[in-house]
Amino acid sequence: MTARAYTPGLKVSARTRHRVRRILPIAGDVLVQAGDAVQARQAVAHAFMPGDVTPINMANLLSMPPTDVPDCMLKKEGDRIDVGDVLARTPGIFGLFRSEHTSTVSGTLESISAVTGQVIVRGEPLGVEVRAYLAGRVAEIVPNEGCVIEADAAFVQGIFGIGGEAFGPIRRAAADHADPLTEDRITPDMEGAVIVGGARMTEAAIERARAVGASAIVSGGIDDADIRAFLGYDLGVAITGSENVGLTLIITEGFGDIAMAQRTFDLLASLEGREAAVNGATQIRAGVMRPEIVVPLPDDAAGETAGTSDAGFLETGAPVRIIRDPHFGRIGAVGALPAELHVLESGSKARVLEVRLDSGESVIIPRANVELIEQ
Repeated sequence: MTARAYTPGLKVSARTRHRVRRILPIAGDVLVQAGDAVQARQAVAHAFMPGDVTPINMANLLSMPPTDVPDCMLKKEGDRIDVGDVLARTPGIFGLFRSEHTSTVSGTLESISAVTGQVIVRGEPLGVEVRAYLAGRVAEIVPNEGCVIEADAAFVQGIFGIGGEAFGPIRRAAADHADPLTEDRITPDMEGAVIVGGARMTEAAIERARAVGASAIVSGGIDDADIRAFLGYDLGVAITGSENVGLTLIITEGFGDIAMAQRTFDLLASLEGREAAVNGATQIRAGVMRPEIVVPLPDDAAGETAGTSDAGFLETGAPVRIIRDPHFGRIGAVGALPAELHVLESGSKARVLEVRLDSGESVIIPRANVELIEQ
């Protein structure tokens, strides 16, 4: 029986059946039907969030007891309010010395209280829209919430990302997987594109890409100082993806001057010109989320859809990435999975595996120091 072990990993697949759930934060209307073909930027569901509430202390503004406020109101609950409308007016004395209040907000008059003298105006509803993200077909409808979209796609997971969903054609900026992504490699015709680099992306290259209007950058590594310079603050350990920085960044390997894995680079390079959807959202604690690049493929594209059996299992020949020094970022294949515990340099015992590096060298390392590159 072949030795196997379980380990988490990043998926890099030339063709897989990919499904995404596109769900509204509140109940709303689903705009598509099962079986519909959808485009990445197409709205598939929408809803309206209640607008902001503006309280108005009418009793204080008109210097009257709260119990008199309802009788002085010129608008009733449920009425539409526009800026400049007179909401309330006092009767005055013999029709003279009247006071009135003119609205400074627009919306709907939600309530009038004779107890507090407060008037509540609810602002305009806020539209919420969910786009398909993945160009494909609607596989399932979730009533009043959204849908599930499915497509055959090339799929690459990164190790870290910044920024949310973005779209654009893939444009290669590096000639080789080990080429750093520098400012001079970013050209004006990359506007709206998903730029693919090689090794570390520099802060100058990031700023140049943002200036030309690129949609996203994908490269092997990044320096934490460049992230700080790009964002303007230190990034915490919480989930990323909500940063409004005008550009989505995806790192495929890790921090530092690390080249993109050859296999990942070759796959992205082969997809140049195709429309991609990317998402930089990352979470490294419970409920792990990885940034991703998804490139829908036509039905007649070469290659069979990859299966999902045995996902996450290490076995002889499986491609892995080393995630600890002194071989951090190196790519190789599992050579052997010895069952017995191995004494490490620290004196502790752990289960290990043999990794045959792309250079031809073999190293013995703890199993916890690798992650699977899923096929």
